[in-house]
Amino acid sequence: MSPRILLADDEANIRRMVAALLESEGFDTAEAANGTAALAAVERDPPDAVLLDLMMPGGPDGLATLDQLKRMAPDLPVVMMSGKANLADAVKATKLGAFQFLEKPLTPEGVLTTLRAALALSRTLAENRRLHEALGHADPLVGVSKAMEDLRALIARVAPTDARVLITGESGTGKELVASAIHRQSARARRSFVCVNSAAIPKDLVESEMFGHERGAFTGATERRVGRFELADGGTLFLDEVGDLGPEAQAKLLRVLEAGVIERLGGEKPVRVDVRVIAATNKDLGKASQHGQFRDDLLFRLNVLPIHIPPLRERPDDIPPLVLHFASRQAARLGRPVRFDAGAVQLLMSYPWPGNARELANILERLAILAAGDVVTADDVARVVPVDGGGAPALAPEGWSDVALAEALDGFERSLIARALSASRGNVAEAARRLATDRANLYRRMRRLGLEPPRNVAG
Repeated sequence: MSPRILLADDEANIRRMVAALLESEGFDTAEAANGTAALAAVERDPPDAVLLDLMMPGGPDGLATLDQLKRMAPDLPVVMMSGKANLADAVKATKLGAFQFLEKPLTPEGVLTTLRAALALSRTLAENRRLHEALGHADPLVGVSKAMEDLRALIARVAPTDARVLITGESGTGKELVASAIHRQSARARRSFVCVNSAAIPKDLVESEMFGHERGAFTGATERRVGRFELADGGTLFLDEVGDLGPEAQAKLLRVLEAGVIERLGGEKPVRVDVRVIAATNKDLGKASQHGQFRDDLLFRLNVLPIHIPPLRERPDDIPPLVLHFASRQAARLGRPVRFDAGAVQLLMSYPWPGNARELANILERLAILAAGDVVTADDVARVVPVDGGGAPALAPEGWSDVALAEALDGFERSLIARALSASRGNVAEAARRLATDRANLYRRMRRLGLEPPRNVAG
């Protein structure tokens, strides 16, 4: 489908000439003679981009129209144009979110190049948002433990500021979810949230990925590339695994944080960017700094507001609500109910989850797919989760791993009770009968083992 461009200008001959140019290049066009008509057109049938005149009588002017457009459609690229603009107008338009400012008289090359760049940026942002939604990065921070309550309270205090944040925690604890929550609760929420996995960028491409390059900047640079800092202009840039950046990349990142400007590879002038940087790592950057593996001046710049996410094994109370959350997601994906019974949840709570919430989500997905019915039981969990029942890895049949006898016995008892609860559909009295004990004794044992009263978790 051809991109559709809205031309908003009070001069009919300009609309006619620009429309003819764009249509000859394969674009579809729509026209609006003033700001009010432009707003109505976008609300009625959103275009892929807007060419907006600065001076338009008969309604809101270009800047007022731009402000309202960005409230209606934050990701809609808007190119401003005017023959009477001054520097103050251009700066204000940029702050309001204009992609670029074109001076009249317009040139065909200028219009086409700018629109194609704006559309490319729009596609990139849309794909970025789609991937984040598909990967669950817009998920709420699920949990009922005190640690999660404290984390949410800290995010609420940190988010409204523009200060840099360094998020630490083991892999799989949800560092990107925390960064996304900070962005969504900030004044930058209407602008882009751009992620960079620092560990995944080859060393020789870090500068191009981060700061972009001009056409011909190096062999293979056949077109201009917008870097991640420019994509995040006005919004938030999340630097995941920042501890994996090499010395050169660390030096260049430090310069950007200090000066607030970037230089594209092959570019002739610096580009000022307004970006809030949130970094994350599963490494101890303090130790890395002491050993010369991470710049201490960069660490000081990044670690203005530190946030630590505790591992899932330290907050088992969060497992039942996480199971409910992930079960609901799997039910939506599979198109059928997915429920984890009380015994299944108890057994999941007994596992230490070295991969944290990410590992839990993967295991629950596997259980939901492989379950014979709509209810996942403790027996189903025991067949998939690699534990001996107490959270320790199962002993290999051909080898031996040291394990405390009391710990192993507690683990076996915990697993046995969980399976009995599954078989009894959460009825403690029936589970006690199956285990040849009385209900009071079973409750005592459950309390000693840290097992909660049974609750069904459904999706």
